Amino acid sequence: MTTGDDQSLDAITSERRQLINLAYRLLGSLAEAEDAVQETYARWYAMSRRQQDAIESPGAWLTKVAGRICLDLLRSARARRERYVGEWIPEPLPEPSQWTTGPAGGATADPADRVTLDESVNMAFLVVLESMTPAERVAFILHDVFRYSFAEVAEIVGRTPAACRQLASSARRRIRASHTPETPAAHQAGIVRDFRQAWQAKDISALMGLLDPDATVIADGGGLTGASLHPVEGNERIARHLTDLFAKAPGDLTVMERTVNGRPGLVAQQDGRTVAVYAFDIVGDHITHIWAVLNPDKLRPWTTV
Repeated sequence: MTTGDDQSLDAITSERRQLINLAYRLLGSLAEAEDAVQETYARWYAMSRRQQDAIESPGAWLTKVAGRICLDLLRSARARRERYVGEWIPEPLPEPSQWTTGPAGGATADPADRVTLDESVNMAFLVVLESMTPAERVAFILHDVFRYSFAEVAEIVGRTPAACRQLASSARRRIRASHTPETPAAHQAGIVRDFRQAWQAKDISALMGLLDPDATVIADGGGLTGASLHPVEGNERIARHLTDLFAKAPGDLTVMERTVNGRPGLVAQQDGRTVAVYAFDIVGDHITHIWAVLNPDKLRPWTTV
């Protein structure tokens, strides 16, 4: 027989997936999202039973607290990222069937911890979110993605509903300014496959043909790997840069086609360990952006177990 206490606990823990999904979109980091959600639950359980019972909607309370924690983290992240070595890229996510967490030999993640993959987590979208102010990002994600009212958003952001409406509107303008026509997933996958084959063949001409003339590659090594500290621009420079990297790579390096943040991407592994994840932005028949994440701290969900 299920007791009232069990039902209450189930109601609280059932919010975890929603909170993880919200926090990842707000922070662009799964590790930080997990920490934010853990802190949210810690604050809930720190209250007395009487205080908990007085809360009419525990789910709304958890969302409000998680949102405020994420807002504080976003504000502090700006200063931390100014000290970050090289470029900072949001943490890439595998598709659920590839999802693992923890060190090698650790346990597979609970399904409740998985982030739902949709257009609001593709890498291009997350990169635009990084250009927003913390308040813009929180207002936009809560209202436009998770459909909270501006009155509810105002309680989290600490501004009036009208001010939150303006924040979300400003964020939408940033999204529209960066928007490119959507390329069908199957077509994207074909271009990524051609790219992988040309890269492995060290075919500079083929790579240049797949890259937009003004394409950009941004790498994130966090100072822990030999990643380029600055963007590489132009299809010829990128083609030569990538073929040089592949020529210097260990012989047992394997590059595989995988889903990265819901879109076709590539994963490089050495001795079964993921050493790089590549996300792409594709417009028509050409690759316009490549985001290469090499920082091992951001590759935790990709570790094979």
